[in-house]
Amino acid sequence: MELVNTLGRRKTAVARAYVQKGTGNIVVNHKDYKAYFTTSALQYKIQQSFSVTKTIGEYDVKINVKGGGVTGQAEAVRLAIARALVEMDSTHKPLLKAEGLMTRNPKMVERKKPGQKKARKRFQFSKR
Repeated sequence: MELVNTLGRRKTAVARAYVQKGTGNIVVNHKDYKAYFTTSALQYKIQQSFSVTKTIGEYDVKINVKGGGVTGQAEAVRLAIARALVEMDSTHKPLLKAEGLMTRNPKMVERKKPGQKKARKRFQFSKR
């Protein structure tokens, strides 16, 4: 039985996925993924890689995820699962790539600059 370990990142969220052949159980941080990601949109993101490759119910996935918010974590998990599926069967790569699931989203929060309120917002200017 082959166990594949992959990493997915989004913003400050980091997800480690351990994928192996099985019955379709998905566990995130020792909870069922439906209990961890409560909204249907986030649950869809978790299942998206399996639905694109038509492998729903074929793999057991164990995921450790930390950092960021729930949406960032869900997208990090999605990338980790997609990478694991490609590592197990390279014929999945064109399908996942066409859906944009193999690309790491580089958008991060811009750092706060000194002498400013936020990254781009400045303190109020007074002429007089």
